[in-house]
Amino acid sequence: MDLRTIAEQAATLCGDDLRAAFRSDMDVSAKHDRHDLVTEYDGACERRIVAYLEQADPEARILGEEAGFSGGNGERLWHIDPIDGTSNFVQGLAFFCTSVGVEENGQLVAGAVYDPMANNLFSADLTGAYLNGAELRTPPALPTDAATVITGYPTARDLEIDGPQAIDELHSWIKAFSSVRRTGSGALSLCHVAAGWTDSAFGSSIHSWDVAAAILILRQAGGTYTPLRYPIDGVEPEAGDHYAPGYVATGPGGHYPALNTSAEHLVAWRTRLS
Repeated sequence: MDLRTIAEQAATLCGDDLRAAFRSDMDVSAKHDRHDLVTEYDGACERRIVAYLEQADPEARILGEEAGFSGGNGERLWHIDPIDGTSNFVQGLAFFCTSVGVEENGQLVAGAVYDPMANNLFSADLTGAYLNGAELRTPPALPTDAATVITGYPTARDLEIDGPQAIDELHSWIKAFSSVRRTGSGALSLCHVAAGWTDSAFGSSIHSWDVAAAILILRQAGGTYTPLRYPIDGVEPEAGDHYAPGYVATGPGGHYPALNTSAEHLVAWRTRLS
């Protein structure tokens, strides 16, 4: 079974619909608060992907951001984020994607991330990483003073948990790096590191559907993904890297003390709070 092809086809299923809906009127609601939005397209796209996967890989289990678990009882588990970066999608910012990754016996084995606005399809399996069908290799990362870090930290939730210390961490990055960008899509941020379009990324409040595909893409392209582990409900300490709630990602040779220090602080704070 060609799992990478299945992931690619699943990730691109809703591309036309998302492009057509972008910057149009749409129904928007808040899942938890005004910072966590969902649209009619999130659910519709996930249902379409689930239906496709149930046909293509009927024994597999499926975990979607919107509807939770479905599918069969096999060893493979698909992780789906129908729109990673929904707030960007709602607000007309062209930085969002569809992410479809699969693990087998706890190991990530294939995945695809599709940016419908740029029409870029990132994918990977155990043979390598690919961008629009061509082999993808991550170029060397730049030195800190010339480098860019992309992140969503700190979110409003991070500020609630970490307090003013979160702003101190952001301050340290602004001083250390050439540029700091808040992007709003973990999956697409990691793919930009994989492609060498940015040098590093930092995440703090993520789920498996956000990163399962992108972790494999980044690592197979030659980048580094370091999970940050701190206690979180429902996640075992020994779970795979895609279940860890935080990460630092860099291109080859990227050495960024400011990010490493922030990672150490984040793990210490949140472990102490648990």
